[in-house]
Parts: sequence; C-alpha cells; structure tokens
Amino acid sequence: MMHSKFSLALAAGVLFSTVSFAQQVTLPLPRLLTVMPMGGQAGQEVEVKITGQNLEDVSALLFSSPKITASPAAGKPDTFVVKIAEDAQVDVYDVRVMSRLGISSSRAFSVSKLTETVRSKPNNTLETAMPMSLGSICNATMTKRAVDYYSFQGVKGQPVAVECAATGIDSQLTPVLVIADAKGADLKVNRTGGMIDFTPTEDGTYIIKVNDLTYQGGERHFYRLALQKGPAQPHPQTQMVSAMSWPPVGLASTAATAEAEPNNKDAQKITLPCDISGYFFPAADVDTFEFTAKKGETWWVEVGSERLGLNTDPFVLVQQVKDGKLSDVAEFYDMPPPMKVTSNGYSYDGPPYDAGSPDVLGKFEVKEDGTYRLQVRDLFGGTRNDPQNVYRLIVRQAAPDFSLAAWAVHMTLRNGDRAALSKPAALRQGDARAFEVVVQRRDGFDGDIDIHMEDLPQGVKAAGLKIAKGKTYGHLIIYADEDAPRGFSLARLMGKAVIDGKEVTRPVRVASMEWPVINAKAEIPAPRLMCDLPVSVTDSEQAPVTIATAEQKVFEAKVGEVLTVPLKLTWRNDFNGTSIKIKAYGEGFSALKDVEIPIKAATHDLKLDLAAMKIAPGEYTFVLQSLGICKYRYNPGAVPLAEAEQKKAADALAAAAAEAKALAATDVEAAKKAAEKQKQAEAAMTAATRKMTSVSKSANPADTVEIIISQPIHVSVKPGTPTTAGK
Repeated sequence: MMHSKFSLALAAGVLFSTVSFAQQVTLPLPRLLTVMPMGGQAGQEVEVKITGQNLEDVSALLFSSPKITASPAAGKPDTFVVKIAEDAQVDVYDVRVMSRLGISSSRAFSVSKLTETVRSKPNNTLETAMPMSLGSICNATMTKRAVDYYSFQGVKGQPVAVECAATGIDSQLTPVLVIADAKGADLKVNRTGGMIDFTPTEDGTYIIKVNDLTYQGGERHFYRLALQKGPAQPHPQTQMVSAMSWPPVGLASTAATAEAEPNNKDAQKITLPCDISGYFFPAADVDTFEFTAKKGETWWVEVGSERLGLNTDPFVLVQQVKDGKLSDVAEFYDMPPPMKVTSNGYSYDGPPYDAGSPDVLGKFEVKEDGTYRLQVRDLFGGTRNDPQNVYRLIVRQAAPDFSLAAWAVHMTLRNGDRAALSKPAALRQGDARAFEVVVQRRDGFDGDIDIHMEDLPQGVKAAGLKIAKGKTYGHLIIYADEDAPRGFSLARLMGKAVIDGKEVTRPVRVASMEWPVINAKAEIPAPRLMCDLPVSVTDSEQAPVTIATAEQKVFEAKVGEVLTVPLKLTWRNDFNGTSIKIKAYGEGFSALKDVEIPIKAATHDLKLDLAAMKIAPGEYTFVLQSLGICKYRYNPGAVPLAEAEQKKAADALAAAAAEAKALAATDVEAAKKAAEKQKQAEAAMTAATRKMTSVSKSANPADTVEIIISQPIHVSVKPGTPTTAGK
C-alpha cells in the first residue's frame, strides 16, 4: 500500500529548496505537557500543577470523564483543584486545558482506589529512602543520572506487588525496578517495566529502587510507584493505536472457556465456534486445542494480546490430524497496517501511526471432514516468564465488520513535523484540518464506508471523503467559518456502511502523539489512542489563508465534460514566493494535475477535465491541499497589554523611588518600609520588562510552513448523452 498522497512529501516538491531549519513548522497549537501529580484517588480532591506550550489565558482543566472536575486554585498560577467522584472507575483518562488558542493536546490522568502521595524531597540515597505504606501510590519525577529509593515494611510470607507505571501513562521513562534488602542488596529486578511479585522471607525493612534504563530524568520522566498486597491487578494504561481494532463488536467481557494446562502436547478438546482465554506462560508455552470440522466450512481465527497492551507476538498454526500424523493447514501471523508506516520512526515515507498489530486475524477453509489442531504461541515468549501475558482466542464463522481510527495529517518535511507533533483539533477562524481515516476490515467485509462527524461547535463543519470499496483509508476534513464564534464541544466521529443489507455505524478512534517531537530523528514519536474527540474554534486568530468555492453548492457536469469551479481565496498573512502549488485529494480527483495559484489572488477558476481523470457518474467530495510559507505573528494582542503592564510597573517604581527618597532623611522606620517597597517595585518592573521582551519577540513575523487545506468541494457527475451510431 503506497503512502497517502495527502501526506505532502517534499523530497522533490516546490518547497524543498526553500525550507530552512530556522523556519517554524506548522502554526502553534496549545499543548499540555505535564500534570503533577499524574493521578488521584477516587472520592478525594487533589491539587495539580500544569505546564505546557502556547497556553495563554487558560480558563479550564477538562477531563474525558464527567466524574472528574477541576477548578482553579486560588492564588496559585497554573494550579487546579481536581475533584474525583467516589464512583469514578479505576482507569486512565485524558486531561486537557482550554486556552486562548482553544483545546490543548491531552495528557494521561489516572484514577486509583489506593492512597495517593507525592514525593516532596530528594530520595537518591539509601539513607533518604522515602517510606511507603502498603496500599499506596507515590507520584514522582525521575531524578536524572540517579536512582530513587523507597522503603516498606515487609511481613514474612505475605506477598506484595510493586509496580512502576510509566510508559502506559505518557511518560518517557523506561523504568528499571528493583526490590532490595535493607542494606540495598538486590533481591529481584525487572528491567522491562511492569510489576514485581515479591514474598518476603522474613519480617523487616525492604528497599525499592527506581531508575531510568539509560538514567534519563526530568519533568517528562514521571512515574507512579504502586505498593500493594499481592497478587494485584496491573496499573491501567493508555491504548496503542493497534488497539483500534479490539475488541470485536459483541465480544463478551470474559471468555466462555479458559485454557486448561497441561495442553502443550496433550491437546485440550474444544468445539467450534469458541472463545478462549489463555496465558503465554510459562516461558516457551504452546497451547494446543483439538476440534472436529467438516468439509466446506470456513473459520475465522482472531487472537487479541498485543492489542491488550502487552508486548507479545501471537502466532497460530492449524494442522489436520490424520492417521496419527499432523499436516499444516494454515499459519497466521501479524495483522498488516492499513497504511504503510514510516520505516524507522522519523523517515518521511509514511505516518508513524501503526493501526496494524502483531495479533492474528485470518481464515482457514476445511478441505475434508476430520480432526484438527490449533496451536497458539508467543513468538517472543521463548525467554519470557510473565503470567501477565494473556491472550484471547476466538474462532468463528464469518462476521463481517470493520474498525476505524483517524489522526491529523502531517506534512513530511525533512526538517520538522514529520508526523511527530501532537495536533489537537483546535481550529482558527477560517481554518481547515485534514485527518487520515484508516480501516481494519474484518472477516471479508470490503464495502464502502462513509465518514461523518457530529456534535461540532457552532460555525464548524465536517466532510468525510468516503473510504471506497476495498480501500484501506480515506480522509475527513473539519473546517471553521471565517466568522465562527469561539466555541468547544465533544464531537463524535463515525463510519457508516451496509453489511448484509443492514446499515452499520462504528466509532472512529482518534490517535495523536504523546509528546511534541521537534526533531524526530533524535527522538522516536510515540502515538496513542485518545479517549474522546474535543473540537474547539478560537476567535483570537484566523487562518493565514482560506480556500473555498465562490458558491456553496454542488457543482454539476456530465461525464467527459470540463467543469469549471470558481474558487474564492482569502489571504490574511504575507506568503513567501509568487504562487502556491495545489493538488486535489478525494476518490477519483487525485488524478488532477498540479495547479499553481498566484499569491494574493482573490479568485481562481479551477478546471476539472472529467474525461482526462476518467471520472464516472456519481457524487464526489474532494479537497485541495498545498504547503505555504507564511509570515506568522504569535499573539500580537499580548503586546499592548504587556506595554500597559510595563508602564504601570514603571509608574509604580517611580512613585516608590520618590517616596523612599523623601523619607530617607526623616523617618528611619518608614524609610526602611519605603526601601522595601521600592525593591518590590524594581522586581515587578524587571518582570514586566522581561515579559514585554518575550511577547514582542514572539509577535515578530516568523517564516512558518503550514499545511493549506481547502474547504470541501462537492461535484455531481451525471451520465453523458447517449449517441446513436449512423449508417
């Protein structure tokens, strides 16, 4: 599968020779970076402090569950009091902020039933180990080039479970977890993340050590250290993009059957269809199941394990048992991604969003009546001995269906973006945003899928570019009117298809980057699925340019004609160069040859040669897309406010200085107070001057490379006039 033409590769494009490393890539978007602590206990309140990028005028902290609410902490900047309902489920939720530019990117926020604490002082030596009580979680940030120490009181024979949650809660930490004796001698080590089950051999003090695999640290390397009675359930975690296709619709929460060991060689008897839960445990475990089947039957096999968030690679082998011998019938490996994925995390040959999976989905046909065996194993399991590595095996007759995921389209410039920046659905007035929508087709379904979006803010619209029959991806465009009022809503993105004569609607899971990665060559991007899809529009800024049709209508033509579509262009920023080169994207219209539109042109007639593009009769929606380098000013409205603040500080300083001078020779005590007041005024003046310098610099025009997406263009192509051949 070739990479989407919508991803704007520029290796030989018009902008390649002009793009410099000093240029900003994409217009700034609000991004929430850290929340400390990263979670809280159900039924309690917790005070959290946030950091981020492009976050001015923050008005709210919003969660993906109504069970979690927040209000600003009085007198404490960037701090909120979070209230968690008693009946909030133990899980990981998304938290975002509403700011001047709209809704921010998300950060994971966990809810537990355990007592929550925050590390308040350094604990990088055995002597400064922080005591922890059983049934508690400590929220902390990893100390760079160091080990964090904790202690607990163990009781002989009473098992405990120690877990360091990191990668599953958006942290960049790769945790190494160690349980040691009171002198610091290691007793048990986990270098792959996850949980350590430990049973003390005697009463006494035990030590927990935490460090990063390469001893990295800082605000992005946070973790939640849990100490519980064993055995315990692992900390909930965010979902990888591959989980977009799990579970199948209608799957029960628990399997109907459990695997029964020993079944490595002595097969466990089952009947089809089946739904079985099992374990890739102990190391090198092979689970074998035996069943009878009849000639002509077709069975679909699906295994879920990696999509449950586990580092596993399931493999299934189906064999026929005949005359005491086994013969291979089918082998099932990975589920391929719907789109070609970037080859190494930073190349511009595909997106890093991988909606494929090492899990299994495939079918086998029964050629003759008889007895068959099915083996399940983890290809990574030869050296792993983790009882947490579970799987779900489903063997069923065809149940055609589909699963969908989407992510914001990224440009693939060599020097930036490269599918690496988190892109919240925060629109400017007149803005348009494109999303790639991919499908995992299940059990032979290959029909058309119509993409649509509901519950958008006022002045915001969406148009889905259909995923055509047999195709694996399509597109969605969301766009804001030029006069759209400031607004926010939780939108719903859906895909609709007809299966066996019935209309079926499925949700589209939206993915984004955990962190903004400026240099993806130095840091591999990490995408995940989001819990929901908030959409906002700001009236603080407008898009640099808006491309729309001159009339909001469906343009009609007959097969083989040349259709003229008048365009209206609204330019709000200066652009480099003399023209922009546009392409078309949408079923059938991708064949349109590149069109150049002069910079600042108010109108343009787009010529569509339906014959050359071989457009058949039907209803079509497509968009135009390009790249442009505009002169962008960040938050220029802050400059006069900073000027006023600076003048106010200067006036206050002058008054304080005059007062101090007047009192200097008259009243010693009053003079001291006046001098302190002057000192405070000088500090305020320094801060106001620093702020003025910062906002002025940000407001200076800067070359910014931006994706330009038009509003959707709707075309209806009618059958041509029949001709009668003469004699």
